Amino acid sequence: MADSLLKNKHLLWRAGFGVGINQIDDLKNKNTKTLLGELFKESNFTEITYDTPDADQVADYMNSTATAEKKKEMQRIYREQNNELNLNFLNSIVNSKEQMREKMAFFWHGHFASRVQNPKFNRQLLNTIRKNALGNFKDLLFEVSQSPAMLNFLNNQQNKKDHPNENFAREVMELFTMGRGNYTEKDVREGARAFTGWSYDKEGNFKERKNLHDEGTKNFLGKTGNFDGSDVLNIILEQKATAQFITTKIYKFFVNEKVDNDTINRLSTSFYNSGYDIKKLMNDIFSSEWFYDPKNMGNRIKSPIELMAGIMRILPMQIQNPENLIVYQKLLGQMLLYPPNVAGWPNGKSWIDSSTLMLRLQVPQIWSGLRPLEYTPRQDDDIDMGMKSKETALNKTFKNPNIIIDWNRIDNVFAHKNCEDYLIQNIQSMDLNTVKNFSDNSIKMNVINLMSTPEYQLC
Repeated sequence: MADSLLKNKHLLWRAGFGVGINQIDDLKNKNTKTLLGELFKESNFTEITYDTPDADQVADYMNSTATAEKKKEMQRIYREQNNELNLNFLNSIVNSKEQMREKMAFFWHGHFASRVQNPKFNRQLLNTIRKNALGNFKDLLFEVSQSPAMLNFLNNQQNKKDHPNENFAREVMELFTMGRGNYTEKDVREGARAFTGWSYDKEGNFKERKNLHDEGTKNFLGKTGNFDGSDVLNIILEQKATAQFITTKIYKFFVNEKVDNDTINRLSTSFYNSGYDIKKLMNDIFSSEWFYDPKNMGNRIKSPIELMAGIMRILPMQIQNPENLIVYQKLLGQMLLYPPNVAGWPNGKSWIDSSTLMLRLQVPQIWSGLRPLEYTPRQDDDIDMGMKSKETALNKTFKNPNIIIDWNRIDNVFAHKNCEDYLIQNIQSMDLNTVKNFSDNSIKMNVINLMSTPEYQLC
C-alpha cells in the first residue's frame, strides 16, 4: 500500500470525517500536500437557516400566565426546530466539501458547550462557531461570549452590580480560555464584576445594560482598572496560558491524547505570536512530519458523530427518515447541540461501554437492513430537554432510519481494490482471515463486516 494512501486516510479522518466515496479513486496517488490544500480551501460561508418562532411568541410562552396548552405547543415547536438544526449540522458534517471547517466547528461546538431550549439562539451560536471555525480565536471568543445562548446558559442575565453571578466569568476562564491553575478565585470575582450588565434583548441581540454594570475599579490578572467584559477578554488573551490551553486541547483532539510537551510549546508560542490564527495553527499541525508518525495514527476512538458521519460518507445512501438518526446519537451518547454539561463531551475510552460498543459494532448491519435495532434509548427525560410527550415516547421505540444504500456504486468503486485499505486505519492489527470467513466474498458483505470490527472504531 502506498505511503501516501496511509497519510491521506489519516489526514481525512483527523481534518475531516473520513474518506468520502468520491475520494477513493485518486486517494492512493494524490499528493498529501495537495489534499491538505483542498481541505483548507474555503468557499463563501453559508449559514444554516430556517424559520424560528418570533420574539413575541417566545415572550408569550415564557409568560407565567401562558396556558399549559400554549406552553406545550411551544415546547413541541422548540423540539422540532432543535432536531432540524441537529440534522442540518449533521448533513453539513457529512456532505460539505469544506470538511476542515466542519471538523473545526465540531471541535469548537464541544469546546464552547451550551445547552438551551431556544432554537433561534442555538442556530445563532452554531453559525457563529461555523463561520469563525478557522478564523481568529479572539473573534470566535468574543462572538461566542456575547451570544444569547452562552449568556443564557451560564446565567449572565442574572449578573448585576451589587449581586454578581460568577458562573459566566468562571467558565470563560476555566473551560474556554486559560484552564485551571492560571487564575485565582479573586480573578473570578473581579471578572464577574466586569461582566455585569452583559445581556441580550428578546430578538437575541447582544446588549450591554449600563444601569446593571459595576463601574468600580477591578483588579484582574494583575491589572487594575474600570474594566468591562471586553477588557477582561482582552486581558485573558494577553496570557500565554490561553494559547497553551487551547493548543493542548486541539492537540489532544486532532493528534494524540498523550501530549508531547515540546511540540505543544512550539505550537502554542506560534499560535500566540500569530495573534491566535486558528487556520495557521491547524496548518502547522497537519503539514508537520510528526503528525504522520505511526504513534499518532489509528489511536483515537471515533466519537459517535465521527462514527456515523464516516459510515454516511463512504456508503452512498438515501435516508427516508433522517429524524431517526437523532435516536442513534442518543443511544451512542453524543447528541449534537446537547452536550452533557458546560465541559462538553469527554473523549477517548469514555465513548465505549458494554452497551454502546455492541451498538457501534452493529450499526453497519442495522443500516444495511441485515438486522433490526434491538435497543431503545434509556428513559432519560433530561436528554429530551424536559419535554416528555406521546410523540417522544414513540421516538423511543422506532426501528431504523429506512436507509437505501447504492451497493452497485460500492461494487464499482471497490472492484479492483482492497476494501480494508480504505476503511481501516491500522490494518496490521487486523485478522483479515476472520473477517473474510464471515463474508460471502461479495464486496457488500466485506464492507459491512470490516465496518463491524473493533478496528473500524479507531481513526
